[in-house]
Amino acid sequence: MDPVESPDLARLHDDLQAEYSQLVDIVNGFDQRLLTIKGWGVTLSLAGLGLGFQQNHFGLFLVAAASGVSFWLLEAFTKMHQIHYYPRMRDIEFIAYELFAVRMQSGPASSPLIDWGWETAGPRIRRGDSKGDPNVPEPWPKRRLGRSIQPWLFAHVMFPHLVAIVMGTVLFVLGLSGVFGPI
Repeated sequence: MDPVESPDLARLHDDLQAEYSQLVDIVNGFDQRLLTIKGWGVTLSLAGLGLGFQQNHFGLFLVAAASGVSFWLLEAFTKMHQIHYYPRMRDIEFIAYELFAVRMQSGPASSPLIDWGWETAGPRIRRGDSKGDPNVPEPWPKRRLGRSIQPWLFAHVMFPHLVAIVMGTVLFVLGLSGVFGPI
């Protein structure tokens, strides 16, 4: 029996597709949580800054800064949990390519390639050298040399929380130094 026609291989293909679909749903669910966290963080930090001025109490500026730190860390930890699903997505893409790739005139074609497509998209969009063949996925690296993933340093995670932290801290220090008058 041809391995391509093997019932076990067909079942594996279906199982991989089902698992990949579940992973995509999980990652999308994290995106919704991350937006909620960011929304609450911005709302509470801005409310603390606004109330500090309205109530003429500079201690609320410190509350706004602390809120910014809390939501920044919460968003970073949530992002780290989301990132933990990416290696398995790449594993499935690589396995699917190795077992089920179809040879076309233009080169191999395989599906799914969502994670690998993201990996190779940046250089392709900027018309630079690609990190690899967009149609031939590479396995997730066993170890990323010299680089670890630090989600709290991602620009889209730290902003606008960092702005609230800086503003709250600066305004608190100015309040302590008497710039806003006695409180």
